[in-house]
Amino acid sequence: MPLMKIDMLKGHTEKKIRDILDISYHVMMDDFDAPEGDRYQVVAQHEPYEMHVLDTGLGIRLIKNVLIFGLTTRPRTTEQKQGVYTQLVNALHEKLGIAPSDVVINLTVNSDEDWSFGYGKAQFLTGDL
Repeated sequence: MPLMKIDMLKGHTEKKIRDILDISYHVMMDDFDAPEGDRYQVVAQHEPYEMHVLDTGLGIRLIKNVLIFGLTTRPRTTEQKQGVYTQLVNALHEKLGIAPSDVVINLTVNSDEDWSFGYGKAQFLTGDL
């Protein structure tokens, strides 16, 4: 599972946040073939004055439900990345009514040596994972 950081405006219910986390977790498992239980997600909620998400010339109007997903992951294929973009937006829209235009996704690729899951070890390199 990639490290997933989700920024959103304050005001969502605990249930809605849990649903966003669950939906995004299942999309990662499906499209990135992440194993069950491999889950690293962090939500940060912001006051409206703390988030400025403006149109970049695409004609996209962002409203109060804007979610910004920052995914840090091992290398993935273009097809996997595009699958995540599409499936995440579709699932959030179908299950929670979040407008597809309100989902921003940024994917940052790193390598096995860039991960430590505890104890000061690089578990991908030591063979623990």
